[in-house]
Amino acid sequence: MRELRIRTLAAVFVVAGVLSWAAARLWSAVDTLPRVPLAAPVVLALIAVVLLATALSLRTRFKAQRERRPEAKGVDPLMAARAVVFGQASALVAALVAGMYGGAGVFLLESLDIPAMRDQAIYAGFSVIAGIAVIAAAFFLERVCRLPDDDEQNGDTTSVS
Repeated sequence: MRELRIRTLAAVFVVAGVLSWAAARLWSAVDTLPRVPLAAPVVLALIAVVLLATALSLRTRFKAQRERRPEAKGVDPLMAARAVVFGQASALVAALVAGMYGGAGVFLLESLDIPAMRDQAIYAGFSVIAGIAVIAAAFFLERVCRLPDDDEQNGDTTSVS
């Protein structure tokens, strides 16, 4: 399984942001700019919390296994791999969504004097921050589920498989 690459996520973010900014300018020309939902940052923040909780739970279980505690519950490798895949997929979607709302937010910065537009810009900004939190949690989860051999190998970029 390949690791997340920050360059890929940054490229998705930038491309989505530029396309979203251009689309917002186009939609604004016909006065039908879509709204940034309040639920966007909330949902992204919830995904970040789920990823972080999963990573912390797995880290605790891995630590208990390494210390050979008698009450330690084993970690199913398939479950850990699924968690990593969920984290990677969440990071890619978060980069896309954060870029999309970031582009819309940049466009909305031109009309901060209008209260409705200011609120939309704030929601867009929180969506970008929550998207970055999802990406950070996904990287942390991937780091937690990394096999000990992976750190010792030079060119191989595999995770739990």
